[in-house]
Amino acid sequence: MLHGMTPEETSPNREALALIGQQADHRDAEQSLLAAGWTPCGAGDWATALRSPDGTAAARISPFDPTGPYTAALYREAAHTRQVPELFAHQRLTGGGDLQLMEWLHPVPQPEAAAFHQAISTRSPEVADLVDVIRRVHALALEELPWCGPLDDNPSNVMRGADGRLVVADLFYADGPSLYATAAKDPDLVVARIPEPERRFMTEIPLAASGPWQPGEQDAMRAGLAAADARTTTA
Repeated sequence: MLHGMTPEETSPNREALALIGQQADHRDAEQSLLAAGWTPCGAGDWATALRSPDGTAAARISPFDPTGPYTAALYREAAHTRQVPELFAHQRLTGGGDLQLMEWLHPVPQPEAAAFHQAISTRSPEVADLVDVIRRVHALALEELPWCGPLDDNPSNVMRGADGRLVVADLFYADGPSLYATAAKDPDLVVARIPEPERRFMTEIPLAASGPWQPGEQDAMRAGLAAADARTTTA
């Protein structure tokens, strides 16, 4: 299991992390960084992003991300390839959230990104070491996580570091459509497979790309999960 990872002591952003308590949730993390001068710079389905005051780092903050520890493990274990983002720190957040502090990255043209994904899928020699780590960590995620999805080949996941190199980010993800459909129709199954402390804020992901949430959908899902938790407690 990869849960419960703590921030790296050598992180150049340890001052920012010092503002975020070990019991912080995603709201606490965001507010602490905003107060320290970090600025909003985007949102996706699972997370929002902030940029550091000096522009060199990004914070990815998710209310609920089961794959966060596996992504952090990929960044650490494949760091020698220089084909993943430089990870400054990783912290699990209360309620199943995830915080990653990493280098600031720049978008690349779609054809270039697609070619990099193609190299990964065919295990081209120039990415062979990276692929070995990807496969090993993803296999562990598939074994340990319910609703773990396949590798994400979205071209937007390929970006460029300040030094010009191409990197791939956010390859691992939970199968959101299946997970959230199950939470709506069979909350008891979700409760049985994901402990409450690891899904407390699963209805608070942004859904900025494929959403938005429908009116009342989040409240209904929270109520269904709470009722299923209560049934488990009294069983």
